[in-house]
Amino acid sequence: MAEEELKMEDGGKKGKLIIIIIAVVVLIAGGGAAYFFLMAGDASEGTDGEMLVQGEEGVAAALVKTGTALYVAMPRPFVFNVPGSARDRLVEIKVQLMMRGSDNEEQVKMHVPLIEGTLLKAFSTANADDLVTEAGKIAIRDSALKEVQKTMLDVSGNQTVEEVLFTGFVMQ
Repeated sequence: MAEEELKMEDGGKKGKLIIIIIAVVVLIAGGGAAYFFLMAGDASEGTDGEMLVQGEEGVAAALVKTGTALYVAMPRPFVFNVPGSARDRLVEIKVQLMMRGSDNEEQVKMHVPLIEGTLLKAFSTANADDLVTEAGKIAIRDSALKEVQKTMLDVSGNQTVEEVLFTGFVMQ
């Protein structure tokens, strides 16, 4: 009977020790994560809410945009024919525009018909053989972004749109 009580006491001590070890490991991991996210790396504010992130050597590693991203969906998908070497294809693209700041969002919403026309003009330069590849899709998206930014700069004095996103892409 006394031996059983001794075994129970040893088991309880081992259980408490394991719990204490787990708690210490969790606290150390949490502290390391907090340090990593709050203190690690130099970051200095850039212009227009951009943040310049510097690497270990102090060289600018990336330009990070700050602020909440807002999205404006084009009201209807763009449906158009594109010529190809073998045959013409029908393409449907659903587009959303990304910008930062509610002022930019209002500007985009106010000029949706103008932006739709600009996107149609950019999409009309496409070729079916190019759109089959990922590189072709990226090229037309980049071209559309440049055209939209140019149009918004002419109209509002600001590029306004940061990204043109294809949320749907179908080619038949």
